[in-house]
Amino acid sequence: MSKFQQNNYNDYNMNNNNGNRNSNNNNNKNKNNKNNKNNGVFVMTLIFVALVVLFAVSLFSKSFSQMSSKETSYDQFLTHLKKGEIREVKVGSYEIDYKLVKNKGEKYEITYYTGRISDLKLVDRLKDAKTKDKKPVKFNAVIPDNTSTVILNVLSLIMPIAILVLLFLMFARHMDGGSMGIGKNKAKVYVEKSTGVTFKDVAGQDEAKESLQEVVDFLHNPAKYREIGAKLPKGALLVGPPGTGKTLLAKAVAGEANVPFFSIAGSDFVEMFVGVGASRVRELFKEAQRLAPCIVFIDEIDAIGKSRDSKYGGGNDEREQTLNQLLAEMDGFDQSKGVLILAATNRPEVLDKALLRPGRFDRRIIVDHPDLKGRLETLKVHSKNVNMDDTVDLDALALATAGLVGSELANLINEAAINAVKNGRKAVNQEDLFEAFEIVAVGGKEKKDRAMSDKERKTVAYHEVGHALVTALTKNSEPVQKITIVPRTMGALGYTLQTPEEEKFLRTKDELLAKITTYMGGRAAEMLKFNVATSGASNDIEEASKIARAMVTMYGMSDRFGMMCLATIENQYLSNSAGLICGEETASLVDKEVYGIINNAYEEAYNMLKENEEILDAISQYLYEKETITGKEFMHMFRKMKGLPEPKEESKVHKLQSGNKIDLTKDVEDFQQDSTNQVVSNNGESGQNLSEVNNDAMNPYARGLSYEQMIKNQSEQGIDQQQSNQSQSSDDIIQNLLSSDGRELMDNINNDESDDNESDDNE
Repeated sequence: MSKFQQNNYNDYNMNNNNGNRNSNNNNNKNKNNKNNKNNGVFVMTLIFVALVVLFAVSLFSKSFSQMSSKETSYDQFLTHLKKGEIREVKVGSYEIDYKLVKNKGEKYEITYYTGRISDLKLVDRLKDAKTKDKKPVKFNAVIPDNTSTVILNVLSLIMPIAILVLLFLMFARHMDGGSMGIGKNKAKVYVEKSTGVTFKDVAGQDEAKESLQEVVDFLHNPAKYREIGAKLPKGALLVGPPGTGKTLLAKAVAGEANVPFFSIAGSDFVEMFVGVGASRVRELFKEAQRLAPCIVFIDEIDAIGKSRDSKYGGGNDEREQTLNQLLAEMDGFDQSKGVLILAATNRPEVLDKALLRPGRFDRRIIVDHPDLKGRLETLKVHSKNVNMDDTVDLDALALATAGLVGSELANLINEAAINAVKNGRKAVNQEDLFEAFEIVAVGGKEKKDRAMSDKERKTVAYHEVGHALVTALTKNSEPVQKITIVPRTMGALGYTLQTPEEEKFLRTKDELLAKITTYMGGRAAEMLKFNVATSGASNDIEEASKIARAMVTMYGMSDRFGMMCLATIENQYLSNSAGLICGEETASLVDKEVYGIINNAYEEAYNMLKENEEILDAISQYLYEKETITGKEFMHMFRKMKGLPEPKEESKVHKLQSGNKIDLTKDVEDFQQDSTNQVVSNNGESGQNLSEVNNDAMNPYARGLSYEQMIKNQSEQGIDQQQSNQSQSSDDIIQNLLSSDGRELMDNINNDESDDNESDDNE
């Protein structure tokens, strides 16, 4: 992928003729910049060499001085003078230098020096002194050279300062300009398709692409829009959770627009000096207006666009000045020149209201989690360069990855490819994709080296089977795909993986209660078998509490509070957390209501498991021995022990593991029928829950059919007798249904139906 970065944005023009001339100008400027850089390197090298030479000379001079001179005491000087060993003396203001009579064989002469003492007889002694050869001693006074002293002192002060200033200037020239680049524009500019990304590389965000394609088309063909009086939107704000592809969409715009594209992060405007950010904003828009038509992309705009209200941390002078300058520039530039501002954020609630109004950001483009079709397209885009074998079914994987964003799907494909290489395969298979899905979306890699005691492993086995069994016994629950007690690197000691049969955008109250009940199944199994509560249910309790609190405070699913809003979402695209907007007394009542929902769900889960304790023991022991079982194995054991027939067709969820192909484009009715059958096979097996199954054709007792009518309907529907014999005979099934529990169930069903009729009459 080639990327062209140009720091000098001079003389850019979309016209071909001017483009050639501008290209030559840019080439000349690049050459000049290259020469300037070479000159700077040469000067820096010269300074470095000079400093090294100066240091070497100083070191050599000091060493030579130590070899050619020697300090002595004054009395030793007098002794040398008395013995006639001195031939020359120089008397200075502060010291006396003298040389001894040169002996034969000496290579160099040593000058001795000593400090001068106020000695009035010194001159007389020097007059009377003689050498050993009876020659008079030469002596004279040293006249100080004040000029050289002054120059040396001045140089010693000026030279270090001059060197520092020169180095500072050299560094400043290598920065973006100005004083170390402060206040200069730091945006990168891309031309034409230099980003290497187009709209074809973005999948799962069709609406966002459509909005941006309109803008790009306006830049390419402004005349057809101006004919009708349309104006180019001044700005578009990309809003969505992290990883959904906001920056990728901006790069795709750069690849499609064929106009200069400025890219800068919001943090690039922030400096510790007040006024620097505002200066950079001015510089950026000045460059953009000169190169119009163009696009300016500001990533993470909340770094500078945060509201000036004190609620969101207002009072930062530098950030507020930068925001004010940005607001002024977005209002001030000529709209006819074609400067479009793109910005991305995942915290729109903290942005300043003045920044969000039409006229600045005219469009808010939501880049949210992709739906089923979007995930499938995203998987196809990221897997187009990956070798995959015939077992790979991206349709099933797209169905299982509900809630994942584009970056996670890309990481999933990459992890699958890495896993295939690790296992010595040349192509990715369905097993690799499923393992990668667990790594990315569930809990990291398996931690097989963790030593757990048998008691802990058995506790975890019962905990996980408790979840799965409650799921199978509860209506409106998602089918089980995998159960494991192998620890994961992200802290889980085991997990029960559930995946939906179809994508849902709404959740009913019954579905949410079923989810809470499923969460409570783990703790209920622990208490039922060991009468001990462990810390393993912490995540279950947390998730169940979130759902129950949301039901009470936001979804209007509480009998006590009805449709009263008690909480609002604070960070929609980040933590998605809710904050209460009620008084302390009401908050206390909310806690009691949440407690009641969770407690009722726990009691329901406990009763379910107690009534099916034999199944719980058998499957838990099987999981304890095998460590990992598939949802298909679990349901087979469950149906066999409950005496229920196996479904004729494999569910879509179980096809994810087996690698059997499914087609998401098949007829909608077939898809819904398959989902209904799966609900029956997973949730209608137990005699206790026959009244909850929606499909009357699979639940004859719910319609009040007699034994003979049920047998007749079964024969008309072509139930496979051989398949029924593999699990349990039809007579045994009927006996189970007509047992005391079955009769009690029928009484409950009739009571429920009569209650429903009474409620309908009342209504």
